[in-house]
Amino acid sequence: MKAIVCNEFGTVENLQLTDLPNPTAKADQVLIDIEAAGVNFPDGLIVQGLYQAKPPTPFIPGTEIAGTISVVGEGVSHLQVGQRVMAFCMLGGFAEQLAIDARMVMPLADKIPADEAAGLLVAHATAHHGLRQRGQLQAGETLLVTGAAGGTGLAAVQIGKAIGARVIAVCSDDEKLAIAKENGADVLINYRKVDLKSAIKEATDGRGVDVVYECVGGDTFNACLSGMAWGGRLLVIGFAGGEIPAVRANQPLVKGCSIVGVFWGTFTQKQPQEFAANMQELMQWYLEGKVKVVIDEAFPLAKTVDAVNKVMSRQAKGKVIVKP
Repeated sequence: MKAIVCNEFGTVENLQLTDLPNPTAKADQVLIDIEAAGVNFPDGLIVQGLYQAKPPTPFIPGTEIAGTISVVGEGVSHLQVGQRVMAFCMLGGFAEQLAIDARMVMPLADKIPADEAAGLLVAHATAHHGLRQRGQLQAGETLLVTGAAGGTGLAAVQIGKAIGARVIAVCSDDEKLAIAKENGADVLINYRKVDLKSAIKEATDGRGVDVVYECVGGDTFNACLSGMAWGGRLLVIGFAGGEIPAVRANQPLVKGCSIVGVFWGTFTQKQPQEFAANMQELMQWYLEGKVKVVIDEAFPLAKTVDAVNKVMSRQAKGKVIVKP
């Protein structure tokens, strides 16, 4: 099979399209013919050796896929050959095939296209977990989303509206804000045109924000922390802006707010029952039209470097997909 291989940590451009032996399904695994793989910001970080986890090299990056089962390993009874599925794989997604633990594989409804399914897992499931378990977002509360036109930011806008929150979208340009508005955002802030701290205060009549879904880091994070409501929850999703902020402990003290980490991958391993329940709710919302996957662009496997770079440069408006 053909696959994208990271032979050593370095720039994304070092990724190589390589011919590898076809994988085989061992006991408790299934073999999936991959039709689409979602591209996420951590994919670029892990290739550069900048992610929280560093796998041994060489490895195949790619964390989420959709496709069709071609082989079912011994001991697997809930899946079958020919079944359309999606899977969270951590690694191995940028390839033509993948052998994976059957517990990480979920059946896929026929009405959900493979491209959208491949983009549904990481972005939407991270946002769902962040807002449900970590942020405890309630109907009627105010949610602020930074990077609101990116894959997971746009998912947070949709899920916030599905929960019943008032959603403030923060983006770097008006085109991105228009996409956030199309997906349900109630208030739009272009942080390059206005002072973000002042804009948050104005948008909330001085009360502050109940929950922040913060993807950018740096000055954006600090402005959001200043704009928290009493008892608010600031969710740390990532640092797409490149700067990891340092927090003065007196700020959450005087605000009476919480700074809460969101690490969805570990959540799926440590709380599998809650993960399964989350996915059931998320899939139901998808089928009801409450959430959707906005595809920015699909790249062939040979153009995976371009796909990852588009996400890393924060040019994506929605999800970027790789198609073997």
